[in-house]
Amino acid sequence: MKLTNEELKKIYFGAYSFDETDEGYLMAHQYTKAQEDYFEKAFQFWFERCNASTAKTLEFTTEATQISFDYKFLWVGSEDSFELCVDGLITDIKYVKDIERKGNITFTMAAGKKNVIVYLPADALAVIKNFEINAEFTPAVKGEKVLWLGDSITQGYGPLRSSQTYVSVANRLLNYDIINQGIGGYVYDPKVLVEMEGYKPDKIIVALGTNQYGTESMADIEKYYETITELYKDIPILAITPLWRGDNVEGIPTLIRFCENLKDIIKKYDIVTLVEGWNLVPHLPEYFIDNLHPNQLGTEVYARNLVREIERLHF
Repeated sequence: MKLTNEELKKIYFGAYSFDETDEGYLMAHQYTKAQEDYFEKAFQFWFERCNASTAKTLEFTTEATQISFDYKFLWVGSEDSFELCVDGLITDIKYVKDIERKGNITFTMAAGKKNVIVYLPADALAVIKNFEINAEFTPAVKGEKVLWLGDSITQGYGPLRSSQTYVSVANRLLNYDIINQGIGGYVYDPKVLVEMEGYKPDKIIVALGTNQYGTESMADIEKYYETITELYKDIPILAITPLWRGDNVEGIPTLIRFCENLKDIIKKYDIVTLVEGWNLVPHLPEYFIDNLHPNQLGTEVYARNLVREIERLHF
């Protein structure tokens, strides 16, 4: 059976809103129109990435043995992947570097009832249409609604695998219903914190700071937490301090000082819980693609340690 875009939305997770391109592709947005307009005026680099298909998934239970869909890239950063996950195991990968910028993807699966996740590329904007499946299906049942805020590491640059970003790995264990607002190069920017009409998360995770640890002023960070706690009031927030940066060893004392200042700000808010990012990934080049962004090994360790902390803190 071929799904209409309206039917496709029922198994499409990670979106705040949808629209269609002139060619009929379904495009998912994780930001409001006002936020997108802000990015367009503020910095082209952010604007390109604000609707990357990171952490956007098709999730369902089925006995189907084949699914397919048409895709088109509107923007490509690093060339990661479309991926198929069956009952928690990655069974097929279509690397962006190996496929055309517009085409069709087909995944085949073994017979029997199974839980399926299709991961869309993390560091690109991929739109899709004409989703086909050769059996009945039911949409996945997700858990708490979680808004995830961050920079390139949260968006997913580093592992060059869409299913292997730390957010994707963690969410296979947590089963949150997430919106990932990670953007490459992003910082603690209070201007982007506006009401998202019709959307209220159960929890918020913030992983920012690695792009501004050299700042002389913490004013924007202070304003950020003032704004987010006022905007979301009693909603619990988990704040992850920046990871180790081996790309600038001389700057590590500055990074440590930034983290201490950040922790002092976070202490002011009862609804904000701290996780030490410094302790989540080993301080070794083997865990990073560039001594800054965790690679596949690094994101796996990051995610599992983060989930352990979330469970320990009862967040």
